[in-house]
Amino acid sequence: MVVLGLPRGGVVVAVEVARALNAPLDVLVVRKLGVPSQPEVAMGAIGEDGVRVLNPGVLDAIGISPAALDRVEQAERAELERRVQRFRHGRDAESLAERTVVIVDDGVATGATARAACEIARARGASRVVLAVPVAAADTAAELRTVADEVVCVETPDLFMAVGERYADFRQTSDEEVVALLEGSAHILEGGHPQ
Repeated sequence: MVVLGLPRGGVVVAVEVARALNAPLDVLVVRKLGVPSQPEVAMGAIGEDGVRVLNPGVLDAIGISPAALDRVEQAERAELERRVQRFRHGRDAESLAERTVVIVDDGVATGATARAACEIARARGASRVVLAVPVAAADTAAELRTVADEVVCVETPDLFMAVGERYADFRQTSDEEVVALLEGSAHILEGGHPQ
C-alpha cells in the first residue's frame, strides 16, 4: 500500500492517514482548471503524466472557447510542473505498480482533481485505487465510485457548497508546509515505521 496526498491541503490529511496505516507517503500533483471568472469552480483538472479531465456540464454552462480553456490549462501546467519539482526535489515518484493506492485530499466538491488523481494512479499500474477524504458532496462521492475501487468519506452533507465550510480552520497550506510535511515523513517514504 502507498498513500498519496493531493497538494496542498490533502498532504496534511495524508500524513495522518499514512501514519495510521503505517504506509509509505508520497505526493500526487494535480491542478484544478478553474473557470476564469470564478477560479474556485472547476471546469476540469490536470495532473502529472499529461492527465486531463473535463467537467462537460460546467464547460457547457459557461460556454468557454477552446482557446480560453487552453490558456487556463497552459498556466496550470506550468504551476503543476513547478510544484512537482518543489515537492519532490528531483526524487522519483513512489512506484504504484501492483499496489493498493490510497489517494487522500482534504475534501471533494466537483471531483475533477480526484478523478485526475485516480487516472494517474491507474496509468501508473495501481492494482486498487481508494479515494479517502473527510468530506465530499454526496453526488460527487457517488460519481467517484466509477473511477475509484472504493471511496471512503467521513461526511457527505446534504447541503454542501465548498470544502472549506466544513472546517473550523481552513487556512491555505503553503508550499513550504507541504515540503516540511513530506520531509518530516521521509522515514515513511523510505519504508520505515512512523513514530
